[in-house]
Amino acid sequence: MLFSQLVFVCHCNPTCKLGYPIDEIPVYKEDRYYVHFAQNLEFLEAEYFLWSSYGYGLDVTEPCLTKGGPPPIGGQKANLDPFTLNIIKEFANEEIGHLRAIDSIMGSITRPLLNLTSENFEKIFDEAFGYKLEPPFDPYRDSLHYMLSCYIIPYVGMNGYVGMNPNLKGYASKRLVAGLLGTEAQQDAIIRMYLYERANVVVYPYGYTVADFTARISNLRNQLGMCGIKDEGIIVPCELGAENRTETNVISANYYSLAYSRTPPEILRIVYTTGDEHIPGGFYPDGANGKIAREFLKEP
Repeated sequence: MLFSQLVFVCHCNPTCKLGYPIDEIPVYKEDRYYVHFAQNLEFLEAEYFLWSSYGYGLDVTEPCLTKGGPPPIGGQKANLDPFTLNIIKEFANEEIGHLRAIDSIMGSITRPLLNLTSENFEKIFDEAFGYKLEPPFDPYRDSLHYMLSCYIIPYVGMNGYVGMNPNLKGYASKRLVAGLLGTEAQQDAIIRMYLYERANVVVYPYGYTVADFTARISNLRNQLGMCGIKDEGIIVPCELGAENRTETNVISANYYSLAYSRTPPEILRIVYTTGDEHIPGGFYPDGANGKIAREFLKEP
């Protein structure tokens, strides 16, 4: 009897609404600059996941979110097995939600021109291995190739959210970024776990294991970022493992097992694949959009 009354009281008087600081500003102008910078990565993830799983992108699913930006180059449906397809479809729709959330709270930048061609991924993997792979790496070939290509993307966006967090002032900005960061981290963890389960599988026809591929991509991102080790493959030496006790590395994190952070210049050097935040290329042939990214393009 007491239990039923307690349940009744709880249902009648729920406390569910989040409390926010009284008389505080929800979004500062500078907050928008940081979130709009990150939105470039959200556009990349949304379009890549949508095209790979559905065979079309935002221009079909949510054209209003593009703000009139140009359609991506080279997007296509990937040859995914049902299990992987379901994962990527979920990711794709989550990214639509992210873009909608940013637009509703911060306003939105125009979608930048994105290069989703297999040739772009081919160049990245060639650079990671230091020579031209034969046959050329094709992310759309099958599920394993595709998930290896996904290893490149969400992690960098997650690093960016960690890096921008201390610079945000508005309570609504902080709440938005916390939510975005949480989902990006989960997506990255799923990708890493998918690959970790196949760590010793040799990727046909290259003769390298999945673990080798992740290590090479992580090393490349560290080289392009130019700010030390902030990226690790799924198998690492013990000195890079959690508490220096593990070689497994399902989650990439620093000495204290905290997520690595990256600044906008680091991220641009990586996603442009040029190692220079002033020179566009890679996934963004014309550069990223928003005040922060465009300012770098103005500099010599």
